[in-house]
Amino acid sequence: MERRSFLRGAVIGTSVAAFGGTLMRGAAYAAPAQNGPGPYGSLGAADANGIQLPSGFTSRVIARSGQTVSGTSYTWHNAPDGGACFADGSGWIYVSNSEINPGGGASAVKFNSSGTITSAYRILSNTRQNCAGGATPWNTWLSCEEVSLGYVYETNPWGGTSTRRDAMGKFKHEAAAADPVRQVIYLTEDESDGCLYRFIPTTWGNLSSGTLQVLKAGTGTSGSFTWGTVPDPDGSPTATRNQVSGAKRFNGGEGCHYAGDTVWFTTKGDNRVWQVNLLNSTYELAYDDNLVNPGPAPLTGVDNITGSSSGDLFVAEDGGNLEICIITPNDVVAVFLRITGQSSSEITGPAFSPNGQRLYFSSQRGTSGSSSGGITYEVTGPFRS
Repeated sequence: MERRSFLRGAVIGTSVAAFGGTLMRGAAYAAPAQNGPGPYGSLGAADANGIQLPSGFTSRVIARSGQTVSGTSYTWHNAPDGGACFADGSGWIYVSNSEINPGGGASAVKFNSSGTITSAYRILSNTRQNCAGGATPWNTWLSCEEVSLGYVYETNPWGGTSTRRDAMGKFKHEAAAADPVRQVIYLTEDESDGCLYRFIPTTWGNLSSGTLQVLKAGTGTSGSFTWGTVPDPDGSPTATRNQVSGAKRFNGGEGCHYAGDTVWFTTKGDNRVWQVNLLNSTYELAYDDNLVNPGPAPLTGVDNITGSSSGDLFVAEDGGNLEICIITPNDVVAVFLRITGQSSSEITGPAFSPNGQRLYFSSQRGTSGSSSGGITYEVTGPFRS
């Protein structure tokens, strides 16, 4: 693979949450990443919460499905999935989807400046299998339905009105990532022959109307790309992914993250992280578990993805060893944390607090292996900036 240099530095917008929770500084990057020592060292023994962490890091349980969130009267939802953080004065809010059908929706936990939970509440109800999503620069949460002909719902992290955004297309939505430079929203599709989309709002900041497009490219793992407009975003009778000739197919689109003129997204069907370089309209692999040499590959079951202020990518596993792995700007992939005793679960919703020192995520089915056993965690420690 030809070495190129890119920036992971995010352009400053109105909300740090739009870029995975923190702002990212520039860093050289070339793909695909290879196995190596991570920046935080080896994992220690499992703590009282069953999480193995590097030295200096600690974990705590924020919420459990079916139980009251500590310090509040709110009962946490089942099957916690995609999430994001939003600044709230000197504190912040973590939002989390519920991947159940019917019911779905999303909830929020509010923290003060010291990290104490001050409230928890519902922000979206009566939807279907809300899996991942993404934050916008105008401080809303896009909650995506992972069902055939699913919708995107724009929700308020502080509570109140939620709006279905039909113009963003009806398909098996997974994640969303906002690009304030090109003023578009990127969308992944969880199908074995799914596509990568972008939605161009008629007016930036208003998702009520706009144009849905799909990435067009060859069959290889790298090359150039263009965008083609989807004629019928309603997806019926012809699925959106089958309306544009030459649409690039991806095997099970999952997490999506934007920073510094680059989009990273994951595909679970082939354990890959893809890198879309928006300045020169090319794409390539940032990670492929079959291309790690020497093996074994540390990252399998590739799923949700976010980024930190250092330019590191954090990728959660659905399966594998139930780990969150890090991909550094120097092309090193390594394990950051591991959850033990929960082999029938998956890790979801990784997102950083605005100051970059707290990482939130969930074990969707916890120790029970059931959607009613979900656990949402916080990890605090010396994350590099």
